[in-house]
Amino acid sequence: MEYSQNGHNAPGDDQATKPLNRKAAEAGSVTKRLQTELMTLMTSPAPGVSAFPSADGDLMSWTGTIEGPDDTPYSGLTLKLSFAFPPTYPYAPPTVLFKTPIYHPNVDFSGRICLDILKDKWTAAYNVQTILLSLQSLLGEPNKLSAPVHVIVSNMFSSADTLGLSASPLNGEAAELWDKDFEEFKRKVLARHVDIEEE
Repeated sequence: MEYSQNGHNAPGDDQATKPLNRKAAEAGSVTKRLQTELMTLMTSPAPGVSAFPSADGDLMSWTGTIEGPDDTPYSGLTLKLSFAFPPTYPYAPPTVLFKTPIYHPNVDFSGRICLDILKDKWTAAYNVQTILLSLQSLLGEPNKLSAPVHVIVSNMFSSADTLGLSASPLNGEAAELWDKDFEEFKRKVLARHVDIEEE
């Protein structure tokens, strides 16, 4: 009996194709989810936020835009972000980075963001629009007590009296200025901001 040429699999081939079929199904599921999210963003856009697949057409890589909210130091500024979706999206969060240089307590100078819904509080119910709106809100109300895990662990081992309970933001200087010298904070926001051209 010949295998593969007449539609029959060779013995044991079923096991080899199962992982491929599962990965193809997962990729199709992610693609469908991202297409649905894109349609929602286009047909029911939230004010001040947008996102689209990157110019190269890769659906797993998007560029987002946030307009700085009124009554914040970011008012009138346009901020660009990159989204990189894992193959397990929406069960795992995308990696989101600010591409526009930004001065903020919850963003480091590489653009990495400390936001709980992008880490341990992520659920499949969240989507790109949720992330954009959360980040827009974070611009006006930074979480100065949030910290990435490595900071908490570092605190636990460096100071017995803190027991990891005192967390620090990604940009400690920004957090301190936000509370103590808001005018200087605003000056640093404007000094750090650079418009990023569309890709």
